[in-house]
Amino acid sequence: MEYTKVMLLMAIAFLSGCSASQPKNINNICAIFNEKSGWYDDARKAQERWGAPIHVTMSIMYQESAFRSDVKPPMRYFLFIPIGRGSSAYGYPQAQDPVWEEYVSSADRWFASRSDFGDSIDFIAWYVNQTHKKNGISKWDAYNQYLNYHEGWGGFKSKTHNSKSWLIKTAKKVAQRAAEYSGQLKKCNF
Repeated sequence: MEYTKVMLLMAIAFLSGCSASQPKNINNICAIFNEKSGWYDDARKAQERWGAPIHVTMSIMYQESAFRSDVKPPMRYFLFIPIGRGSSAYGYPQAQDPVWEEYVSSADRWFASRSDFGDSIDFIAWYVNQTHKKNGISKWDAYNQYLNYHEGWGGFKSKTHNSKSWLIKTAKKVAQRAAEYSGQLKKCNF
């Protein structure tokens, strides 16, 4: 009996270590990178690969998941019966299955995971680059980059965001956070 309890506690400890914890201070990009070993290097590599500024990609990730690795849309119910989630969005980038699969294929990232920070920041940087190519949006324009990220490239072209005042407000928040992160990055010491 005692052996079973020990094994159960070890299994719980192991499984709780599998999910990355959210940084303590998500409002300060220097604090994030100081706390999370390797995240700055991952963000810098994504910037070098795709040309997407770190402060833009990090502000998008903040909005999508607040730097939590296992975020999913809430379960929907009919009466008390679960009928599924609202979308296939998952992980740090809240990327849905079709666009994630496009990224995995076009970027040759066959073993990428939406719950891995490095893979997720690379995905967001790839998306920013694709938005620049497809819709001509500057990689430095966090506001319009976020509208593309949320609505998709076709939705942005069709201006679906114009009828969503809540989304316009959210995109403004993303742009404000990107500006704050940009200023903070200049003062980081790593």
